[in-house]
Amino acid sequence: MNEIRETKDASGRDVVRLTARVEGLVQGVGFRDYVRTKGRRMGLVGSATNLPDGAVAVIAEGERAACEALLELLVTGHTPGRTDRVDHAWSDPRGGLAGFLRR
Repeated sequence: MNEIRETKDASGRDVVRLTARVEGLVQGVGFRDYVRTKGRRMGLVGSATNLPDGAVAVIAEGERAACEALLELLVTGHTPGRTDRVDHAWSDPRGGLAGFLRR
């Protein structure tokens, strides 16, 4: 797991940015809708975007525990379709995101 410095939001919560690339059978199976719904329910902002090579890019910002929970869902493959590989990185939140979008 990449280490990042502790960043707090206005409420004092530890916030992070998760960037993940999910490979497998993840396009055309409801995967992005699933990630968007879970992300919203977890209070995250971000997006799930189809990539030209068949993978899906996931960006999520919010409370660290919620981002870790979303990553766990992606890694364990308890999603529509089939997850073969998940590469991810942690960074400080950049802001500028609203809602959780399916692209």
